[in-house]
Amino acid sequence: MRTLNVALGERSYPIHIANGLRTRPDLVLPHLKSRRVAIVSNETVAPLYLAEVRTALEAAGVGVTEIVLPDGEAYKDWATLNRIFDGLLAARCERSTTLIALGGGVVGDMVGFAAATFQRGVPFIQMPTTLLSQVDSSVGGKTAINHPLGKNMIGAFHQPRLVLVDIETLGTLPDRELSAGMAEVIKYGLIRDPSFFAWLESHMDRLMARDPDALAEAIARSCANKAEVVAADETEQGVRATLNLGHTFGHAIEAGLGYGAWLHGEAVAAGAMMAAELSQLRGWLKPDDVARIEAIHRAAGLPVRGPGLGVARYLELMAHDKKVEGGQLRLILLEAIGRAVIDGASPQGLIEQSILERVDA
Repeated sequence: MRTLNVALGERSYPIHIANGLRTRPDLVLPHLKSRRVAIVSNETVAPLYLAEVRTALEAAGVGVTEIVLPDGEAYKDWATLNRIFDGLLAARCERSTTLIALGGGVVGDMVGFAAATFQRGVPFIQMPTTLLSQVDSSVGGKTAINHPLGKNMIGAFHQPRLVLVDIETLGTLPDRELSAGMAEVIKYGLIRDPSFFAWLESHMDRLMARDPDALAEAIARSCANKAEVVAADETEQGVRATLNLGHTFGHAIEAGLGYGAWLHGEAVAAGAMMAAELSQLRGWLKPDDVARIEAIHRAAGLPVRGPGLGVARYLELMAHDKKVEGGQLRLILLEAIGRAVIDGASPQGLIEQSILERVDA
C-alpha cells in the first residue's frame, strides 16, 4: 500500500492507494467520529461494491445507512443533493455521522457538499471508484453541484478525513471512463511535472491496457502532485488555479452540450488542446510541443477537438467561469510542457482563434 499525506495542519489526511481497500475497515475506523456512517453511492456503483463495503464495516461494529443516487453528471444538482439530505434526516443521522462517498467524481463532489452543509458540517471520507476521481476530484476538498449556467458554481471547500483509492475498482470501469480519467493524469505532467509527462508518453499503452503496476504509479504520482498543490494553496488563491488547465474551455463544452453529453475528462482534453493552441499563439509553446500534447491525448483515446458550439457561445459560457476576476477572463496556459501560468492578458482575438483551431465545423 502506498500512502501519501495532504499536509493541511490539523486537517491533514492520508491518501491510501492499493488493491482491495474498500473492505479494509481498519483503515476507516481511526477517522470516524462515531461508529455510524452513511454510505452514498449511485445506481451504477452500488450494485458492484456497496454490499461488501457495508458488510466489512458492520463486521467492525459500525452502523451503516445507505443512500443510492441516480448516476450521471445531469444529476449533479439541487434535487439530487436534497435526496442525500432526505436520507440523512430520515435515518436521524447526527453531527458525528461520517458520510462516505462511494463512486466517481459526481458522487464525491455532491457528498462533500452535503457533508459541508448538513448540520453545518460533518466529516466525510472519499472512496473513489473511477480513475478521474482517484487522481483528482477526491483530493483537495473542492465540493459542488452544477448550475445550468455553469459547472461547479455552487459549493464549498470541505476536506475529507481520508481518501481510499482501491485500484481494483478500475476493473469494472468502462473504457470511455478510463480515457476520461487519463485527461486529468496528463494534466499534472503538463502543468508542473515534465518528467511525469515523459513517463506517460512511454507508458500510455500499458496504462490503457490497465496494467496494475502502471496504474498504481500513475495514480500515486498524480495524487502526489495534487497533494503538493493543495497544501500550498488550499482555497485556490494562486497556484492551485493551475490545476484547471483546459477546464475553462472544457466547462463551456459541458454546459453548452448539456451536462453528461461529454464526460468531464473528454471536455478537459479538448479544452487542454485549446489552451495549448493559445499558448502557441502567445509565443510560448512550439509546434512540436502542441504535437506532443495532441499525440498523448490521442493515445489515451481522448478527443483533441471540441464540438462546434460557435465561438460566441464558447465565450458566453466561459464568461461564467469561476476564474473570471474583475470582469477579466483568466486562463491557465503553458509557458512550456511542465510549466503552467495564470494568464489574464490574452487578447480576445487570440482566444477566438484558439477555439476556431480546435472545434469541429
